[in-house]
Amino acid sequence: MSNARVAYRTCPLCEATCGLEIEVQGVEIKRIRGDREDAFSKGFICPKGSTLKQLHEDPDRLRKPLLKRDGEHVEVSWSEAWAEVHRGLTSVIERHGRESVATYLGNPNAHNLSGLLYNRVWLRSLGTRQIFSASTVDQIPKQVASGFLFGTPVTVAVPDLDRTSFLLMLGANPYESNGSLCTAPDFPGRMEAIRARGGKVVVVDPRMTKTARAADEWVAIRPGTDGLLLAAIASELFRTGRADVGDALRSHVVGVEEVRSALADFTPESVERATGVSASTIRRLAKELADAQSASVYGRIGTTTVSFGTVNSWLVDVLNVITGNLDRPGGAMFPLPAAGSPNTKGTSGKGKGFVTGRGRTRVRGFPEALGELPSALLAEEILTPGSGQVRALVTFAGNPVLSTPNSNQLDRALDDLDFMVSIDIYLNETTRHANVILPPPSHLERSHFDLSFTMFSVRNMANYSEPVFEREPDQPDEWEILAKLALIAQGLGPDAEPKMIDDVVIAQMVDSAIADPTNIVFGRNRDEMLSALSANVGVDRMLDLLLRTGPYGDGFGVRPGGLSLNELRKQPHGVDLGPLEPRIPEILRTQSGKVELAHEALIADVERLRVSRDVIDESMLLIGRRHLRSNNSWMHNVNVLVKGKPRCTLQINPLDAARLGIEDGASVRIESRVGAVVAPAEVTDDIRPSVVSLPHGWGHDKEGTRMGVAGEHAGVNSNVLTDHDALDPLSGNAVLNAIPVTVHRL
Repeated sequence: MSNARVAYRTCPLCEATCGLEIEVQGVEIKRIRGDREDAFSKGFICPKGSTLKQLHEDPDRLRKPLLKRDGEHVEVSWSEAWAEVHRGLTSVIERHGRESVATYLGNPNAHNLSGLLYNRVWLRSLGTRQIFSASTVDQIPKQVASGFLFGTPVTVAVPDLDRTSFLLMLGANPYESNGSLCTAPDFPGRMEAIRARGGKVVVVDPRMTKTARAADEWVAIRPGTDGLLLAAIASELFRTGRADVGDALRSHVVGVEEVRSALADFTPESVERATGVSASTIRRLAKELADAQSASVYGRIGTTTVSFGTVNSWLVDVLNVITGNLDRPGGAMFPLPAAGSPNTKGTSGKGKGFVTGRGRTRVRGFPEALGELPSALLAEEILTPGSGQVRALVTFAGNPVLSTPNSNQLDRALDDLDFMVSIDIYLNETTRHANVILPPPSHLERSHFDLSFTMFSVRNMANYSEPVFEREPDQPDEWEILAKLALIAQGLGPDAEPKMIDDVVIAQMVDSAIADPTNIVFGRNRDEMLSALSANVGVDRMLDLLLRTGPYGDGFGVRPGGLSLNELRKQPHGVDLGPLEPRIPEILRTQSGKVELAHEALIADVERLRVSRDVIDESMLLIGRRHLRSNNSWMHNVNVLVKGKPRCTLQINPLDAARLGIEDGASVRIESRVGAVVAPAEVTDDIRPSVVSLPHGWGHDKEGTRMGVAGEHAGVNSNVLTDHDALDPLSGNAVLNAIPVTVHRL
């Protein structure tokens, strides 16, 4: 039929960035499958990608703003919603000051072009330092450690999966998660290719995950002790004389001897009891790392959501450095993203370095990291009276009532606010507290570019997605919602037009580019460049500027054939920009111009790690888990993703089950210091003794939500059990794993 067409789009639901082929008939989606011509994913797709149809058509997805009136959320016009946002925010700011307004940014922002480009705009307009996000719930330790080592927190070394011959993976389950801070479509296929070419994959995890089952070896470590294992491997490499950074890196690294000294007493025998990994296994892993033709150590959420998250992340790269595998093919390498990043701007090879603690929480004085405060401490900032007490909250695409520690405490705290605004597509466990909910358009009604994930990609790629459908006439684009929020925060009222601030922001971006002597457009005419960008608007205009002034950009004519937004529009299957290449020293932004392997904050925390060898809690330890169909809590409202066998179960080893008199399927009560939940038991050999596991993101049993499918598959919230007092001291990251619990059969 004449109105039938095929649209190509990058999936925005996880970090894999798979290409989708979407068959459309008029305004109806007929089929979604993997784009076999996609330059990166080659047709790979997981179960989530095909559900963009269900998400787009979900009757529970909000299409109109909601206002809370007499305790009930009702649909209103956009003008009514903006008037209430203006009234509520202005009232709080006038009475309590800007520091009384807090913000929470959820995980979907990392997948979101508008959020990545416009969050800074509205946050600056609010003028508050009370910024919280999902980053301090799961992954910020890796960025803090990378900042200390390389000078910027986005200079993260990723495993060169397609060329490595030995992969040591800790706390990661890419068969279910599709990867984290490692953008790799078909991660399982890439793992299998390592083995097919004669390499080896070793997975370190307390559970026999699907990834561990597919590996050559599973090392069943005790939760929370990855740092001890990594330190012992490093110590063994130093002791045996196998530590060697390699000729290419030798002159660009400082601190190797300090690290050798700090880790000297972490012998395999000294950590054997604490980790549950034999000394002989640790020695063998050290030898295999050193002997491998190429090797990469990769640690993810299981290593960062524990009390040693930053030290663990640092030790991962210590091993990559001292085995000579940093910044070399087959090792751990640094992408060169098409739209640029902090390590492609300014003078290469040297910079200001990275620091934390430029601000602190009001109640405890806990230091910020990356401009953010620990999300685990948001509740106390709301509940504790005094100057600067949080009285208003703006959330954007987040559900902290399910995802942050001691969730019941935060749930109660949100009731104590004077005003709350949420930008979200669902009335969920968090947004039910909001006075106003502002729904952005469907994923398929906005443009898309993976500004964030191209910075962590195993291959340099660029892929832009046009909107599949037009928005309804009264539905603002997502960047327009954020721009309007910024204007209201600046005191310009609810009727100010988003274009006002958009023109100011793009002019500032152009001015910054032409004032930078290292930029390809240095010294160019401002009006000429703005005119060249005028075909686009909002985030597309910003993206075009970033692409054209980026590492592969056309430089507005300086580099013919280079990238621009128009060029990407011509190539809907994406552009392959080649494999990762060595980037040290130009990537470094440390003050020394070297990889600073022995940063004082990291070395100082080694003593705490040392003490942990002898402090062994005999309690049952709770860990989380992810499922392939359940990347975020809002995906539980898609029937095809939650149907089938219930997945919100407490996994427990048969030995522990027998000791406690627990049968498979029996209801059990799990208690921690801060809370308790009841869940069905799943007795399985796939988890080591003295460890139990609950999945993340469930607990859809709150009144006042509108997520019908999720409510039918409510499950229980594992974060009722996690402790808001347990934080990684260097990053403020929450401790969601290795939580001491007791388990009882009901």
